[in-house]
Amino acid sequence: MSEIVEVAAAVMLRADGSEFLLAQRPEGKVYAGYWEFPGGKVEPGETVRAALVRELHEELGITITACSPWLTRVFTYPHATVRLNFWRVTAWEGEIGITAPLEHAAVDWQKCGKSANVAPILPANDPILKALALPTTMAITMAEIEGVERQLERLEEALNAGLRLIQVRDKGWPQAQRLWFAETVSRLARSHGALVVINDDEEIARCVGADGVHLSAARLAECTERPDFNWVGASCHSAAEITRAGELDFDYALLGPVLPTPTHPESPGIGWPEFATRLTGNTLPVLALGGMQREMLADAQSHGAHGIALMRGW
Repeated sequence: MSEIVEVAAAVMLRADGSEFLLAQRPEGKVYAGYWEFPGGKVEPGETVRAALVRELHEELGITITACSPWLTRVFTYPHATVRLNFWRVTAWEGEIGITAPLEHAAVDWQKCGKSANVAPILPANDPILKALALPTTMAITMAEIEGVERQLERLEEALNAGLRLIQVRDKGWPQAQRLWFAETVSRLARSHGALVVINDDEEIARCVGADGVHLSAARLAECTERPDFNWVGASCHSAAEITRAGELDFDYALLGPVLPTPTHPESPGIGWPEFATRLTGNTLPVLALGGMQREMLADAQSHGAHGIALMRGW
């Protein structure tokens, strides 16, 4: 295998997370005219973060003030094999192309969750564009505990407030009751443009027209190929399980428990430092699970999470 070239890639996001930046490669470079995430090669002795700061200053004329690791992908081009270390960049100083000459042919802001309106895009970036469409907050249903009526009321309130990703869990119910609830949640979610994944039941997911399935760690261990849905995720407890989900080309993973939870208050959880360690080299977005509250989103992302998953706090 040829030597892997380490590359720092910036996913620059608007303050509200609604848009991200793509840059067009200039004439005279490999893949001239193609669109990519800005960044460049990590020099010997340089950290990914340092390379990111340097490259964005050189290419766009800005100074990064807030960034965090997100995910990593290895891609083989005809001329090189690259490891793309994608970092989320959420704050910077300076105006793009104003405080220093712009090294790209052009730059363009794109809507997260929408098809890109520029082309061609470097092929290594296709999974990244889909990952950017994944909402950063997942609500996990617990109607078995809270009651159906209150759960549906809270879901509608959360959807009106911007929630766009729901995992229907409630695995203890009879199949018919679980099917009815999943159908009701799916109908409510569709009216708000939200995604719905069904926990561990592909049959129900197909019956209700859900967007995807979410596998337990046990089901992930048994899985030999990606289920045939647009969105597929899994619950993970280790770096090895996250790696396995990536090998199966899943779209996301949950990792936890990070903090103590109401159901297991005696367990301290793995904590944020260990959470970040287990994400090293992750190839897909990972949401933090366990003891999460909505106000913890920024903290989770600073430790490499794509977002957070909540059963009670949403």
